[in-house]
Amino acid sequence: MARSMTEGPSEKVRAAASVAGRIAANVETVVFGKSEQIRLVVAALVCRGHVLFEDVPGTAKTVLARALAGSISGTVAARVQCTPDLQPTDVTGLSIYNQQTRGFEFHPGPVFANVLLVDEINRAMPKTQSALLEAMAEGQVTVDGETRPLPEPFLVLATENPIEQEGTFPLPEAQLDRFFLKTELGYPVTEDEMAIVRRQRGHHPLADLAPVATIDEIKAVEAALEDVYTDELLLRFIVELVAATRTLPGVALGASVRASLALERMARAWALLHGRDYVTAEDVEKLFLPVIGHRILFTPSFVSEHRAEGREGALAAFRASVLDRVPRPEPSDERELSVLSGARS
Repeated sequence: MARSMTEGPSEKVRAAASVAGRIAANVETVVFGKSEQIRLVVAALVCRGHVLFEDVPGTAKTVLARALAGSISGTVAARVQCTPDLQPTDVTGLSIYNQQTRGFEFHPGPVFANVLLVDEINRAMPKTQSALLEAMAEGQVTVDGETRPLPEPFLVLATENPIEQEGTFPLPEAQLDRFFLKTELGYPVTEDEMAIVRRQRGHHPLADLAPVATIDEIKAVEAALEDVYTDELLLRFIVELVAATRTLPGVALGASVRASLALERMARAWALLHGRDYVTAEDVEKLFLPVIGHRILFTPSFVSEHRAEGREGALAAFRASVLDRVPRPEPSDERELSVLSGARS
């Protein structure tokens, strides 16, 4: 039965959008001028997805992670500074022998947090990077043969420096695929940087941050995602976009099925954050690069062709080529117009 075009989203969706909006607004009181990036991170949290920041030092990545954790009561934030000598047990924890009890006791590592900032992840050795794979993919870690669940929600915010490459170990494709999306914060504009300097003259604004949501409310927002509608036309659009990345000239490795799942779920979360209970083609196109871009491996010839423009230019050309191959679904009649606007049939 078709939903009326004038019928608004359900109370469940409206409540969820309000919670997500409160969190985003609260983080914005600490991280200035990055509204869209903050909403991307909040949407990833709702999706139980992890975020990779490729950015230079000093762009508030750590502050964003702490502000996000501080906006949700009962959550714990932890930070891992990656170096070549960082061991897997430094992240997951380890069992230590207690002479008094004559038994081994498990001492949890920083991964047992709700929001984990992994700073300069590409400076860690591959075996340490691999220790995060199980945590990111399954929400658990296995140490000494015992599997231990991680707290919920669990979000990894990882950073890597795009400039300094000496002494780094590039993330393998399998691990990049575990990141729900990739984005950057970048330097603030002049007015925002002036506001930051004013706010931090006496103390850091993080000290004034108060929780605005509970863990139960976060779980309710996750549940509300099921009420956000993706029409079959848009689902086909998503799948065909991802499939096109596998056959596009200049692409050595296209996106996996995990990318299709992430793009569809992220589109629903993005719609919810904007108070809608349906996905639009604009949502999909906007989120295409943040969700897909880091999963693509270009051929040397394609990289050479766009060397002057840098990776951002190459990604823009890649996006344009994919969207040109897979045009957005256009309504052919009144029924399809209502469907693409969110009406069920």
